[in-house]
Amino acid sequence: MAGKKVLIVYAHQEPRSFNGSLKKVAEEELSRQGCSVTVSDLYAMNFEPRATRKDIDGAFSNPEFFSYAVEAYEASKKKSLARDILDEQKKVLEADLVIFQFPLYWLSVPAIMKGWMDRVLCQGFAFDFPGFHDSGFFKGKRALLSLTTGGTAEMYTKTGTIGDYRNFLWLLQYGVLHFCGFEVLASQISYAPGLATEEERKGMVASWAQRLKNIWMEEPINCTLP
Repeated sequence: MAGKKVLIVYAHQEPRSFNGSLKKVAEEELSRQGCSVTVSDLYAMNFEPRATRKDIDGAFSNPEFFSYAVEAYEASKKKSLARDILDEQKKVLEADLVIFQFPLYWLSVPAIMKGWMDRVLCQGFAFDFPGFHDSGFFKGKRALLSLTTGGTAEMYTKTGTIGDYRNFLWLLQYGVLHFCGFEVLASQISYAPGLATEEERKGMVASWAQRLKNIWMEEPINCTLP
């Protein structure tokens, strides 16, 4: 799909990691299709995950009592957020597809990626009231989660020791992505690469690359709570 733009938001400390391999093959396959691929390598960027007063570039709307949500909302309307936030927001605005590549930490994203969501997807930029879910600001854009787990696939089933994987995915897919209007594609879950053989890991990477060949033909999922 020549001309399409893709943003990969990537969170792993080690470039040679399995997550690094998944990120790399996505860059290669999507570029081969003629897509323009941008990577936000959060650890390499030393991205600031904390939402603080420093995110507001200019005077506060209420200097007597600091509310991050209120100040970020007002700053978003005036384009007076911190430079690193504005840079990431520009990438999101330009993207047709956003891929989040990360290892699962405590059934969620790593802190640095959660901080990216907290700071970048602020009210006024990613959503408003009204202006969320089906009328979210990113309507027409697509997003998907590509993640690795420490446990095996059996552990993330209804009868497994951790429970149905759809329960924790719902928090991200519905509570974050679809809330902002994204059309959510099915997650790519690579189970327990640390326990797998080299051949099995190669198979996981190949499976991801194969899926990406037809990613633009996929239909969004219904990501409401199962």
